[in-house]
Amino acid sequence: MFDLTGKIALVTGGNGGIGLGMAQGLASAGALVVIAGRNAEKSNQAAHALRIAGGHADAIEADVTDEGLVQQLFDELERRHGRLDILVNNAGTTVRKHPDQLDLHEWRYVMDTNLTSAFLCCKAAHQLLKRQGGKVINIGSMMSIFGAPYAAAYGASKGGIVQFTRSIATAWASDNIQANAVLPGWIDTELTQGAREQVPGLNERVLARTPAGRWGAPSDLAGIAVFLASSASDFVTGAAIPVDGGYSIS
Repeated sequence: MFDLTGKIALVTGGNGGIGLGMAQGLASAGALVVIAGRNAEKSNQAAHALRIAGGHADAIEADVTDEGLVQQLFDELERRHGRLDILVNNAGTTVRKHPDQLDLHEWRYVMDTNLTSAFLCCKAAHQLLKRQGGKVINIGSMMSIFGAPYAAAYGASKGGIVQFTRSIATAWASDNIQANAVLPGWIDTELTQGAREQVPGLNERVLARTPAGRWGAPSDLAGIAVFLASSASDFVTGAAIPVDGGYSIS
């Protein structure tokens, strides 16, 4: 039920953090995982690490905020592998400022990286996924649910991810494409390490509020990735699933 042997998965921003944790899960379940990112060296290193661990992996350099380059990405993926079964839209960034301090170019940078990239990749992937049915996994955030004074652009983009996911879930159900969003909580990544440096007391507040009593690790996202990418989730679509150690219910 959870076997992904023979499946081709594309993970944007899969060369580190949450994306790499999900890529590791998909590869361990048998998928060939294609890492897409702007940093070609980092993506190649991530793909190499997946292969060393016994998985199948490839890397393609891509800027998923540019429509033309996104189309080139999917054309190259099809040329190399002939199909696409699983799309993970994970590319993300943030600018930690109060909304009155945000510049327009910073707002657009976050929105383009986090939300527009998912739209562009889904649009370019649709025909490939439609051939045999497929899975879309969009990465939201607990900021899809909560507000934070320093996360205006980030929260707006991640809230948009949830609504966009629901839209494609309904639009593409007849194509046998299931689309779901994952809402990670406080996961120990480069992005959140920066948050701990910039937001006084954040580490203590996270530990106090999270019932699991710890920060998440990228590997904590591996299981949900496999579930949503496999036939086990064939009747699950349009969902937004927190993976947060209980943070959102406490």
